[in-house]
Amino acid sequence: MADEEAKKKQSEIDKRKADVRKRLEEASAKKQKKGFMTPERKKKLRLLLRKKAAEELKKEQERKAAERRKIIDQRCGQAKNLDGANEDQLRGIIKEYHAHIAEIESGKYDVELEIMRKDYEINELNIQVNDLRGKFIKPTLKKVSKYENKFAKLQKKAAEFNFRNQLKTVKKKEFELEDDKGAEGEEGEPPAEGEGAPEEVAA
Repeated sequence: MADEEAKKKQSEIDKRKADVRKRLEEASAKKQKKGFMTPERKKKLRLLLRKKAAEELKKEQERKAAERRKIIDQRCGQAKNLDGANEDQLRGIIKEYHAHIAEIESGKYDVELEIMRKDYEINELNIQVNDLRGKFIKPTLKKVSKYENKFAKLQKKAAEFNFRNQLKTVKKKEFELEDDKGAEGEEGEPPAEGEGAPEEVAA
């Protein structure tokens, strides 16, 4: 009896283990299905997307170039054939070109003024919107050196500082020659004007 009960318990445990294994296998199979994008497939997909984007970009550039060429042809007109044209025909063609250039320049001036006016209006509207929202644009600050003010103060002081007042006053006798001093000491009288008077040197 004890052997039979042990066998039953063992069979139940085996059955439970089999169920658990089956569930784990099913779960792993589901995970494999979810992980359909392997790294290699992702790499291929990225390459395809890049190629597609490059093609689209190239088409867009070609389309823009064609549109630009079309607009230039409309505004400038087709090139005129000058082969076999005499002087009067050449003058007529040049006058046409001159009138066309003048017209384009006046149009350019009008367009520039219109752009300036619209830029001003856009700026004003942005300011109004920011005022309504309560957000204010910080003005762009200029970079200023920390030492700029100090240098300016030093320069101002240097300008105010008068160097002439600081110069030492020099007696003119210091510039006399030794011979003249000796002659003066011996005679006791200063020499006459014509006779070896000491020369004064201007400071």
